Amino acid sequence: MADNNTFILDNGAFYAKLGMADESEPKTILNCITKAKSERRRPFIGNQIEECRDVSGLFYILCFQRGYLVNWDVQKTVWDYFFSADCCPVQFSDTPLLITEPLFNFGSIQEAMLEILYEEYDCDAVCKTPAVDLAAFNYTHETVSDERKKPLCCVVVEMGYSFTHVVPFVKGNKVKEAIRRIDIGGKVLTNHLKEIISYRQLNVMDESHVINQVKEDSCFVSQNFNEDMRIARKRFPANTIVREYVLPDYTQIRRGFLRKPNEASTTDGSDELQTIKLGNERFVIPEILFHPSDVGIPQMGVPEAILDAISVCPEETRPHLFANIVVCGGCALFPGMQTRLERDVRALAPDEYEVTVTVPDNPISYAWHGGKKYSQSLSFLKSCMSRNQYEEYGTRHLVDKYDS
Repeated sequence: MADNNTFILDNGAFYAKLGMADESEPKTILNCITKAKSERRRPFIGNQIEECRDVSGLFYILCFQRGYLVNWDVQKTVWDYFFSADCCPVQFSDTPLLITEPLFNFGSIQEAMLEILYEEYDCDAVCKTPAVDLAAFNYTHETVSDERKKPLCCVVVEMGYSFTHVVPFVKGNKVKEAIRRIDIGGKVLTNHLKEIISYRQLNVMDESHVINQVKEDSCFVSQNFNEDMRIARKRFPANTIVREYVLPDYTQIRRGFLRKPNEASTTDGSDELQTIKLGNERFVIPEILFHPSDVGIPQMGVPEAILDAISVCPEETRPHLFANIVVCGGCALFPGMQTRLERDVRALAPDEYEVTVTVPDNPISYAWHGGKKYSQSLSFLKSCMSRNQYEEYGTRHLVDKYDS
């Protein structure tokens, strides 16, 4: 390795976060190939989607299915774009690669990934680790004030595209028997919003891209669900929740936006634009994270999963775990997530424990920044798999030796 400047790839199921360790922020790029009805012949890779003139009817060709990397042809095409001169040019023959993988990743997937990285991209050193490990490393190595000691324990709640994981860490190590998975992520929420809008107003079942933007721009976490439902039943202006979402027309408007029902203007022609009326959908969609049974998934909500995970950990660690809950992933961006989670966990936790939930400023890139810190540590060099090891022992040996 010529220098210690590492390339970090947080290879998420929907967004990949990538960049060199000496960069202040990563690039956040779609980790898939997208095709549009208007331009059928041309596939758009990663951020090339911004060049598409009309993204209505857009569909994704994903690398990941149910949280695991299975479509290697698509992933190889996307990686070729990531590592090209158009995106993030990098020579892996002299630059170590830190790449994330899902929790409990299958051995066959790990072997296939390593083989592609060593054979196709000529990697000299590879370190693979789950994104939650990097998030925990980031949290426990943040610069803290004198009043607060550096935490030795934390619970990482990763709200990803396919799943939500609750993972307790004690002194940097996962408590594997305490890990909890909920089969709810950003994909389920977007799909459910598509179904609700299609049933109530307009058929948008083919509009995943646009409805994903609707979800990101309009949804919030309710602090009092029953009260918000009561308000949502009223007529405007007594209904303070209802909004109109102005859909993009791809001539003047590239991305839709929210407005109040009385804000349409005849002067700028905005009253002629196509809109979707959003009432209780705005808070019912994120509520699925708290009550998965609402969409027929018989599992615990996130607060119950946090409590269940901590209850499996050694008793002396529980006060520290309750006091250090960190939430990352795209769904953590919903307004009100931190307040609601803290309140719900507080209601379930024993009275003598302090409960603190932290949502970082940018929960999507939080694990990448953890990788940035980890790449500067001595542990990183020990956990790297060298090309010499690969050539001498093969992928199976590396997976068995370094499996986390």
